[in-house]
Amino acid sequence: MTQMTQTTQMRRTVPASRERGGSGGLILAIVLLGQFMAILDVNIVNVALPTLRADLHASGAMLQLVVAGYVISYAVLLISGARLGDIAGHRRMFHLGLTVFTLGSLACGLAPTTGTLIVFRFLQGAGAALMTPQVMSMIQRNFSGAARARALGAYSTVIAGGVVVGQVAGGLLVSADLFGAGWRTVFLVNVPIGILLLAAGPRVLPADKGHRGAGLDLQGLLVFTPAVLLFVLPLILGHEMGWPAWTPASLAAGIMLFGVFITVERRVAARGGRPLISGRVLRAPGLAPATATLLLGPGTWGAFLFTTTLHLQGDLRLSPLESGLAFIPCVAAFALVGLNWQRLPAHWHPRLIPAGFTVAAAAYLCVGPLAGGGVPYELLTAMIGLGLGVMPIIITVALQHVPVSDAADGSGLLLTVMQLGQVIGVATVGTLFLTIAHDSGSTRQAEYGTGWALAAVALLAAGSALFLALRRTKPAAPVADCLTSVP
Repeated sequence: MTQMTQTTQMRRTVPASRERGGSGGLILAIVLLGQFMAILDVNIVNVALPTLRADLHASGAMLQLVVAGYVISYAVLLISGARLGDIAGHRRMFHLGLTVFTLGSLACGLAPTTGTLIVFRFLQGAGAALMTPQVMSMIQRNFSGAARARALGAYSTVIAGGVVVGQVAGGLLVSADLFGAGWRTVFLVNVPIGILLLAAGPRVLPADKGHRGAGLDLQGLLVFTPAVLLFVLPLILGHEMGWPAWTPASLAAGIMLFGVFITVERRVAARGGRPLISGRVLRAPGLAPATATLLLGPGTWGAFLFTTTLHLQGDLRLSPLESGLAFIPCVAAFALVGLNWQRLPAHWHPRLIPAGFTVAAAAYLCVGPLAGGGVPYELLTAMIGLGLGVMPIIITVALQHVPVSDAADGSGLLLTVMQLGQVIGVATVGTLFLTIAHDSGSTRQAEYGTGWALAAVALLAAGSALFLALRRTKPAAPVADCLTSVP
């Protein structure tokens, strides 16, 4: 989920991997704390947005970029970050990513303007994209048997816990206003933790050698990155600037670059290289409806966090801490589903996906046009979490039809799409909310309008999930050591 909206990581297993004598707990503590910070920063900033807006006089579009910038760079660089770990070594890339993330956090906390804050949020996201793919790899390399199962369980708990703590910690830090720093503490809190991990990591994390033949698709990355930016930025900035001529031109250029990206990837594959996104993976049974569902469903979550935080601290006049606490039932319900769905019969799993998004759609309607009837927000957010808790199931069901040799690429593709869905949700539904709020002078009216939009998108996700649920294709092969969770 944001950016619960992180993570599904699929890594190759290492034969005879083992827990290093006496240091297994420390290894796990270091890598999971790094993962925790990355998840935390997807969510912790949302509660601070109204205070940040007042302090830096930020426009609505700038607030959207503060949220989306982190997720954009994370999504674009995630697959490349995993490949770099294969090439240069997972410990080395974990430390490099942690260094970039810590420096980016410090720069965000000291940013004098909204523009510089946005730039440093992109830097933070790049650090997370280098750091987090290595976590699963190091768990796979250093733990086996029951120890690995416990480590994966802790990993899943950290993902869910990071979302909960992000919402509450953001409100607590902003409300406490430590040293008069206000919203800046939500970024600066990462700095001492990052320094501690950088000091301990070289002494605890085992060294590993990369494989130079792993392959890094620079051509694909150099086309994919501007394609995403050219498509997303006009969606965020267009309304506030009056939709000048460059905005439709940018959207068209972004769409054209996606076409170029497909051509480039085909050429890389034809030359025997390893493309960023493999066409063979995209053609696997179930990947197309799973991709559509993960583009739509997480988009509603990213938009819901952004818009509802502004409403809770707007017309409802809740404090940052109170607005953060309002999301706890949502994340708790999400974690309840995410950690227990595997206990149900396997033939139920695909059918849970459209059912979950239908429940979320009903809850979005209540959050929007029906919320004025006195329905508690905590109950509505719990319903949303209950519905969106099916997102890990999507990835598991989709990967059942992907050959084991392509499982890592398939997992990386689905995670990237999930993050991009959150970006597009913030860009489009967030813009709708800000437009209605500006025109009506009421965040309540804006919440009503976006409730309808979120419900419609959730129903579209349910519709695309039906195609996944109705498939009867035999799985290609069992996929070993797969952990699915959503930040």
